[in-house]
Amino acid sequence: MDFTVLKMIHLTTAAVSYTLFVVRGIWMINGSPRLSERWARIVPHVNDTLLLAAAIWMTMLIHQYPGTHAWLTAKLAALLVYIGLGMVALRHGKTRRTRIAAWVAAQAVFLYIIAVALARNPLPGLAS
Repeated sequence: MDFTVLKMIHLTTAAVSYTLFVVRGIWMINGSPRLSERWARIVPHVNDTLLLAAAIWMTMLIHQYPGTHAWLTAKLAALLVYIGLGMVALRHGKTRRTRIAAWVAAQAVFLYIIAVALARNPLPGLAS
């Protein structure tokens, strides 16, 4: 597959992933029953699987890998933090306040992931 097409798939699925996370977070805040609808539990996981597959494929095409290239290591570490915060926000947070705090923190981590990807630097905006 052409790298440009693969990158577009990655960017599109990342945007869909974030949009679904924000919407589900709003539903969580409002106590909406839509959060427990079947599609709302399945579609994000399917999309995130495509996102991850595109990311892995791109790393193989550009021959840059986490553990070897600092920016990808930072991106992967931040992804794991984002996933953990997302789990607290949408499922495992014991109080509404905890879930909201995790939801907001996850969004900050998502923005960091974008900044790292754009700068290809684990400290975007600080070092070159």
